Amino acid sequence: MSDAVALSLDEAGAHALDLVGVGRRFGALTALADITLSVRAGERRAILGSNGAGKTTLFNTITGDFPPSSGRIRFFGEDVTHFPAHERIRRGLRRTYQISLLFDGLSVIDSIFLACRGVSRRRFSLLRPRRDDATRAQAEQLLHAVRLDDARDVAVGQLSHGQKRQVEIALALAGAPRFILFDEPAAGLAPTERRDLVAILTALPAHIGYIIIEHDLDVALRVAERVTMMHNGRIFKEGTPDEIEADAEVQAIYLGGAHG
Repeated sequence: MSDAVALSLDEAGAHALDLVGVGRRFGALTALADITLSVRAGERRAILGSNGAGKTTLFNTITGDFPPSSGRIRFFGEDVTHFPAHERIRRGLRRTYQISLLFDGLSVIDSIFLACRGVSRRRFSLLRPRRDDATRAQAEQLLHAVRLDDARDVAVGQLSHGQKRQVEIALALAGAPRFILFDEPAAGLAPTERRDLVAILTALPAHIGYIIIEHDLDVALRVAERVTMMHNGRIFKEGTPDEIEADAEVQAIYLGGAHG
């Protein structure tokens, strides 16, 4: 989807995601309760909250890993509530996870190429790609987008934790995604790696919207246009990054006082 198409969708009031009354129960435990949330096409949203607030469970319901116990989920206007995860991927939804799941024995470029090939029409072809193969060219572009040119031929298992996170972002960008869910991408990163992460996220094409779950507020508030706070499986508060950062209730519950 081009920037022009995303702009027309936005002007028409189209949403990338619409959740209405979404709940998720695990036996007697209610992990999510009555989540109603709308995210515009191309919007960058942060979801914050303490451990156990329901953030990752919310991601799991959006991606289809855990179907919701109640409510409806629409993705670019289509009801995907009961779609399996792979059908949501085919429609342009992507996700990263808290724990890296990568092929350590593959090089960085081969890992990215495999992701690009996996969502292409030629994914089952046994032919070796030519030098001018379009999928190979896309992999090279993504390698550059996530700032891993110098690690092109390095085995993924030899990368630093931060570089592995960058590989994950490249994999999520494979195959022209329309919307991405980032689950704590800054966890365990050094300060310089966090700066690289912010630069990568802010440089994404304008038509690619995303939601980021993040405990590092300095990252989350810099890459989001709007923030949703969760508490005990419910939406607690929403606002701009400035409004959330200045909110006394948010400071008392999540920040332990003023956040400098």
